[in-house]
Amino acid sequence: MNKRIDEQWGEVMPDVVVAFFALGVAAGLAKSDLKVPQAAYDTLSILLMLTIGFKGGLALHGHMSWRLVPELLMIAGLGVLIPLLCYPLCRRLLRLNSANSASIAAHYGSVSAGTFAVALAYAESRSMTIAPQTTLYLVLLELPAIVVAIYLYKRLAGQGVMASNGHIWHEALTSRGVVLLAGGVLIGYFYGPEAAPVSTLFLTAFKGLLALFLLEMGLCAAKALSPVPWHHWRLMLFAVLAPLTLSLLGIMASAALGLPLGTALILTALTASASYIAAPAAIGGAIKEADIGLAMLAALAVTFPFNVILGVPLYHQILNVVY
Repeated sequence: MNKRIDEQWGEVMPDVVVAFFALGVAAGLAKSDLKVPQAAYDTLSILLMLTIGFKGGLALHGHMSWRLVPELLMIAGLGVLIPLLCYPLCRRLLRLNSANSASIAAHYGSVSAGTFAVALAYAESRSMTIAPQTTLYLVLLELPAIVVAIYLYKRLAGQGVMASNGHIWHEALTSRGVVLLAGGVLIGYFYGPEAAPVSTLFLTAFKGLLALFLLEMGLCAAKALSPVPWHHWRLMLFAVLAPLTLSLLGIMASAALGLPLGTALILTALTASASYIAAPAAIGGAIKEADIGLAMLAALAVTFPFNVILGVPLYHQILNVVY
């Protein structure tokens, strides 16, 4: 009887890493002196992104083929499509200027490594099938959205787009997140089983790193929402509705590609997510007129908690119906 109750309780409880995010939010709202030092946060984010890339590279080892090219091109196409959809919505419905519209479009077209990690942990804990190439989605969705949004802004603002193309690509390709994710994938892919001396450390520490990372994200989210900036109600409403709408693109793409359930869940969570690591760095340098604080309010304080607490389980339920 007790065992059955425990199993039922486990089914309704969120993943344990989400509890650390909730702890961070609660501590932040309670004005606790809890604080993750900046150096520790930087270390955690580096380790987390490197671990995600490395895990993906190990899974890809011996499984990469030309047959994946159409699938990967379609995923990259989503990274182009989403900012093109978000930009006019931000201009007309949110009444933002062109710089902030491009910024929001870049953040929501790009993806969240934290959301990816939560969806990955959720799928693994439920023994869902995850295709080896799934980690590549993170890189393929992150890059195009940033470049497209910057290009769109430069063109509409009448600036010299052609002259700035090299700078745009450099900003996107050399950002910390891209370097760590892509580098981790390459190392894992080329070394495979030979990476065993270090792979044990990365793989066993993944959930612990994610838990500590989410604790800091909870503190950041609480800071952005204390007090609640009600004058930005349109943006906050967008930040709730956007993941629900954009998740449909991930669901449709997953069904069209015939992806396994775990991969479909991760792709759906990615299309529903918004970047708060790579995009702020790239956009802050390329679009000086943009208010990055607005993007962080939407992406980190609203969309990220929504996806972590409610979104991922909801997308799982929808995919169960579709599949």
